[in-house]
Amino acid sequence: MGGKLYIVPTPVGNLEDITLRALRVLKEADLILAEDTRTSSVLLRHYDIHTPLRSHHRNNEHATVSGIVEEIEAGKNIALVSDAGTPGICDPGFMLARACREAGIDVECLPGPTAFVPALVGSGLPCDRFLFEGFLPLKKGRATRLSQLADEERTVIIYESPLRLARTLRQLAESFGEDRKSSVCREISKLHETFHIGTLGELAEHFAVNQAKGEIVIVIEGK
Repeated sequence: MGGKLYIVPTPVGNLEDITLRALRVLKEADLILAEDTRTSSVLLRHYDIHTPLRSHHRNNEHATVSGIVEEIEAGKNIALVSDAGTPGICDPGFMLARACREAGIDVECLPGPTAFVPALVGSGLPCDRFLFEGFLPLKKGRATRLSQLADEERTVIIYESPLRLARTLRQLAESFGEDRKSSVCREISKLHETFHIGTLGELAEHFAVNQAKGEIVIVIEGK
């Protein structure tokens, strides 16, 4: 009898954010695939979980997916985790889930943490309809994508590196307009979680002189 692929969200900050179901799955799985085994080991040690770990990341997933599918078909129950949040959301996961579905393997995705939901809901901006953009293109197609998003009527959510935040906010202000209401949330669920609320122009000015640290989520009101 074949096994199953479990997609297991892990905390984006506070380790207490993991669910009881996720802990059970991680304990009972035959193998855990981790984006970075060093990062996942911290979580596993905290909860006294001793399931074997194997690296599964963007640089090796193309070469390893078929072998993992064969292991599950042979009866292994395998859990996939990323460094933080839900695998597949700006992290490895899509390719393995697709391959398992195509092979007729059961895929069970647990509900759990992802950074953009608390950033959106906590921003005070409309969250009934939204567009999750993830990371913007770094070079090719960036200006075109910004122009397209400027006309979006739904709330827009963007992930960004703290090193690129000031530049991105300035580009957003130029494309969307200086007065578009926005939020910059950093370090979701961590000790120094902060929300900066204002217009794109105000936020661009603030972060031009205040270096941000940690994971960043930008939320922008729709047109």
